[in-house]
Amino acid sequence: MFPLPSVAEPLVMSLSIAFTQPTFNRILPLLVGAVLTKGRRTITSILWTMRGLVPGHISSYHRVFSRAPWSLFPLGRVLAAAIIRLIPGEQIVVAMDDTTAQHKGKKVYGKGCHHDAVRSTHTHIAYRWGHKWVVLAIVVKFPFASRPWALPVLCALYRPRELNEQEGRRHKTPIMLARGLMCVLMRWFPGKQFIFLGDGGYASHELASFCHRHRRRATLVSRFYGDAALYDPPPKYKGTGRPRVKGRKRKSPQDVVPTRRLRKATVDWYGATERDVKLTGENAYWYKSGQGLLPIRWVFVRDDTGTRRDEFFYTTDQTLELTDLVSLFTQRWPIETTFQEVREHLGFETPRQRVANSVLRTAPCLLGLHSIVSLIFHEHAKRHTIDLCHRPGYHKVEPSFTDAIATVRRLFWTETVFQQPYFHKTFKKLPPKLRTAVLDYLAQAP
Repeated sequence: MFPLPSVAEPLVMSLSIAFTQPTFNRILPLLVGAVLTKGRRTITSILWTMRGLVPGHISSYHRVFSRAPWSLFPLGRVLAAAIIRLIPGEQIVVAMDDTTAQHKGKKVYGKGCHHDAVRSTHTHIAYRWGHKWVVLAIVVKFPFASRPWALPVLCALYRPRELNEQEGRRHKTPIMLARGLMCVLMRWFPGKQFIFLGDGGYASHELASFCHRHRRRATLVSRFYGDAALYDPPPKYKGTGRPRVKGRKRKSPQDVVPTRRLRKATVDWYGATERDVKLTGENAYWYKSGQGLLPIRWVFVRDDTGTRRDEFFYTTDQTLELTDLVSLFTQRWPIETTFQEVREHLGFETPRQRVANSVLRTAPCLLGLHSIVSLIFHEHAKRHTIDLCHRPGYHKVEPSFTDAIATVRRLFWTETVFQQPYFHKTFKKLPPKLRTAVLDYLAQAP
């Protein structure tokens, strides 16, 4: 068993509940190696980083992902519980979105051609071949940062319709997958209230209806449609004929805005700042054929600085203040930052698995590694002064994930790898300045 840093041992060892002892003995060096490795996160690259420290044949580590019997859900539950313990109160903010990870190859399981939001613009839509992952990330405010961080806890692979038909499985859209993950999170923590934040892809009547049915514990905040069909509630049934499902038709939001005088307000904005905006909104009922009438509260937002386009948002909580609605939606942005960080620092798109089990396990583990690194860094920051990764000509005022992974790497090098008998004596003999330089090079984020 590897010696682990004191700040990392409780969290890492709590993950063992998902594995048998032999499998965990293989997972542990893979986890340490995934933190220490730079560049591609293939099994071979990780074992090359840990060479001399891992027992057994290389094939036994590949079988951990392709054949070993274990589930991702216990790992997600452990991570979610560790994150929720850091959040005071009963309300938990959860950002949800999907991201496409490029994966080449003719026989890769679950691969499809998906819309790539990162490379698309308002005038050009880009597509790429790979896997689309639907991700739920808990938004947490760490004491060392002014901006909230989004830590992934659950994700699901969107499979193309052809693959589902081939395997005899009911086809599920990203919205249906997100709804399933929301159910899992709510079942795990029955005493918590969740606010789910979605982008335009999750501005769904179906998803909003789900949150309305569970309105005591779930609220949805998302973008809205300017041409949405809004109605009054149905009139009281008089006992003759078929009951009406909706009342008088109302103007759509885009038709209401020109007739309103926008009021000024200050809201929390992207990047932990505040911004003066103009807004208007009201309660209404959103109707969609076959799905019924849904009570919502919508808001129109105009940025006074003119740097962002006009937006419509909505929520299933009709008691929510308009300013709070806008402030909540801006908390969704950290999940976009998380996607960029797992690509840049954790090699999210670099694994080359092809079989089903490996594909379904590798990407979620790398997303979960982002949460593990962030939680370990948080524990370290409570006990030590944070050393920011300053570079020439660039001054940082607060730590980012770059500092987090550099700090955690340094901890694993000093308290895990260099504690091994055949490394310890040699490392101690190095002059202090050379030892620091070596650690700085090994720990620096790419």
